[in-house]
Amino acid sequence: MTELLRRYGWSLTLLFLGLTGFWLLILVAFPYFTLFEHSFRPYLPANEIGGAKDVYSFSNYATFFKSPIYLTVFWRTVLYSSFVTAISLVVSYPIAYFLAKIARPDKTWQLFLLLSIPMWVSETLRSFAWFIILSYQGPLNAGLMAVHLISAPVRWLTGYNGVIIGLFYTYVLFMLFPIYNAIQALDTNQIEAAQDLGAPAWRIHWRIVIPHSKPGIASGCVMVFMLSAGAIIGPTLLASPSSRWFTEIVQQWMFEAQDWNTGSAFAFLLLLLCTVFVTVMLRLFRVRLADTAR
Repeated sequence: MTELLRRYGWSLTLLFLGLTGFWLLILVAFPYFTLFEHSFRPYLPANEIGGAKDVYSFSNYATFFKSPIYLTVFWRTVLYSSFVTAISLVVSYPIAYFLAKIARPDKTWQLFLLLSIPMWVSETLRSFAWFIILSYQGPLNAGLMAVHLISAPVRWLTGYNGVIIGLFYTYVLFMLFPIYNAIQALDTNQIEAAQDLGAPAWRIHWRIVIPHSKPGIASGCVMVFMLSAGAIIGPTLLASPSSRWFTEIVQQWMFEAQDWNTGSAFAFLLLLLCTVFVTVMLRLFRVRLADTAR
């Protein structure tokens, strides 16, 4: 506070605090509090809201735990979101290391531009594009058959295959950029010293690069998992009839059944899951929440 006053004066400091308070209270805390409060109230006709039947209970949460379908979809969403996160980490780490420590600095911005171009297109269009690519008569099957890698078209859009591919493509950069920032902050002299002492490449990464990159890895894992678990467009367009995402169930309760109370309970369970995942990742990598924002 004192530093803000010294640098910006009273007017700008009050403006910064006011905007921060507005964002935290009105745009974050109030919607979640409303979601939490509605999750304990029953779904009633408009003329009965506030009446004798409008009491708080755990019936909306009981709806989730009583149905094996909801539990199955919930845990599958957790499983496949974790799988997308793991794939993104495996792919992003070597790319981030290459961009941070191997690529020429004057070429790095060009590589980042090429990686960022898909982000200029909306997620809906990208999902439609992958639907066309992965379709039974799509260009992927045509190309693979042209080079004789497959003899017959493959149904890529079965199970969760399309969802995993679409989510990975959409959110992999949210893993890449935090890891790149963390590796870039590493002093290259440490890597060169380890090489001069005869350390193999895998040990250099295990003992030097990865420990230094833990905040970036934790931040990337948190973002990719939360975005994947909360995605709705990709799972809706790229899922098969046998695969469902938990956000689709929340959407059905809120917009098709018009039961915002049960939908709020389901959405709050998803929020609770993401909070638990963030806590576990921070404990696993032994980093603080403030470290992931560096």
